[in-house]
Amino acid sequence: MCELLAPAGNLGKLKTALYFGADAVYLGGKLFSLRSFADNFTDEELGEAIRYAHARGKKVYVCANIFAKDADFRALEAHFRLLEALGADAVLISDPGVFRLCRRVAPRLPVHISTQANTLNAEAAALWQDLGASRVVLARELSLAEIAAIHEKVPGLELEAFVHGAMCISYSGRCLLSDYFDGRSSNRGACVQACRYRYRIQSDEGRGEWYDIEEDGRGTYILNSKDLNMSAHLAEFAAAGVTSFKIEGRMKSEYYLATVVNAYRRILDGGYTEALGRELLCTAGRAFTTAYAFGKNPGTVSYDNSQQKGDCGYIANVRGCAAGRVKVEMRNRFREGEVLEVLSPDENFSKEIPVRDLRDAEGEPCADAKLVQAEYSFICPYLLHEGDLLRRRQ
Repeated sequence: MCELLAPAGNLGKLKTALYFGADAVYLGGKLFSLRSFADNFTDEELGEAIRYAHARGKKVYVCANIFAKDADFRALEAHFRLLEALGADAVLISDPGVFRLCRRVAPRLPVHISTQANTLNAEAAALWQDLGASRVVLARELSLAEIAAIHEKVPGLELEAFVHGAMCISYSGRCLLSDYFDGRSSNRGACVQACRYRYRIQSDEGRGEWYDIEEDGRGTYILNSKDLNMSAHLAEFAAAGVTSFKIEGRMKSEYYLATVVNAYRRILDGGYTEALGRELLCTAGRAFTTAYAFGKNPGTVSYDNSQQKGDCGYIANVRGCAAGRVKVEMRNRFREGEVLEVLSPDENFSKEIPVRDLRDAEGEPCADAKLVQAEYSFICPYLLHEGDLLRRRQ
């Protein structure tokens, strides 16, 4: 049985990911995680997250995948002991020294090897298994054939692979650009995404004229990668030995998570369709690529600086439904008479609702829901549930 693994930048996003069908989430504490700009979790929130997930039969993996310095190890020791006591389902580690410490101080805590460790071959995978790792998150540069070869040689090791989300132009994230330009180390969680910048060149060691770098007459973003999308190829990943399908995006919104997790859950359960493939265009993003799954691919560079708007706009969170009316928390403006669409893990998915008899939190009629996070209600022919979202086709 393949696992759908989703990112969780905070507790709200964790709940959204699990509601829409993720089998497990990965997240970070306030330290040691490679997404230090995400909200992340305090020690108390880690405990709450693990209890919430376990009560629903889901798993929580905690990232501790920085490349550590000696000054980090005292706090890392305490962190691993805490995760073991809380019952975390695994910790993700990149650094061999951090791995050694974790196995020593928290021997019952399962360890997954992060993609930052750049596991590209069966010998490296076997080494991690021999040292006690239960899973390896494979480097994103591998093809399906190479993944299958690793699985054949190390059949007892769980393999996890990214299937959707932003791609790093560097070798599985080992990048120095962020540190060089802004003093923020991507290898310690503070990446500023310098690969997305617009670059120019200058001749004569800084004394000459500036020149634009043009490619195909479209742009200069030569280090900017397209987004990964393997939604049509999950069966091929499973056949190659991958047991956990990972979605990137701890910095993404709840709406993004709901849309992407919902689509992948339905694909895993019922197979790929063009309609579900189009669902992944409903959020902001870059052009898609299959990266290196089928071998060398020179077409992974995105020549557009910014993400494109999705086909749908995020409108509201459903807070309840009774007596033929739905109560929502507004996130983007909508009006009486507009048609909204349901985003839900159940049979109400993609159903349309015309906004009729719109009322504010006091029950007074209104024609325009324009107060962000204010409560509104309107007539609804379906029994929606808290956790469902409403969106509008652009």
